[in-house]
Amino acid sequence: MIGRLLAPALCLAMLTAVPALAQDEEEPQDAPVIDFEMDPAFSDDPNDVVVAEPSAAERQAAVAAARGPETSRAKGANLRGLDKVTGQLLDFTMAAGEKAEFGRLQVTLAECRYPAKDPESDAYAELTVFDTRANHTVFAGWMIASSPALSAMDDPRYDVWVMSCNRG
Repeated sequence: MIGRLLAPALCLAMLTAVPALAQDEEEPQDAPVIDFEMDPAFSDDPNDVVVAEPSAAERQAAVAAARGPETSRAKGANLRGLDKVTGQLLDFTMAAGEKAEFGRLQVTLAECRYPAKDPESDAYAELTVFDTRANHTVFAGWMIASSPALSAMDDPRYDVWVMSCNRG
């Protein structure tokens, strides 16, 4: 009989103690509030703006602008060479595909291009400069007359740069 009374009394004691124990625990801290931005495409607000993808024509115009001006091919180029040791300056004219000697350098002009709308404004020459004594290529690429430092030849003694294209 004592066992029958003890079990319900024990259950009742535990049920009344649980709220008291719960009050002793620390209050849970509020979780941080994350502020999500709504995608304007799903908004009902007429002031929200959705940027559309550019059209094919707009993409083509952007590519054309990035390419730079339309160019025409010249028959040759006017180049200038500087020997930094002696101070000797040499202007030389080359035809496309031609090679010229300047000191120990062999300069090859692949082609020269100029802006079609304004031929006098700039010149772009594709050059290969080879050091015959060291037996290696000093420069290979495009030189731009208006920005010689943009793709300059790096040689301790010599400097070569493009001056203009020969259209005639």
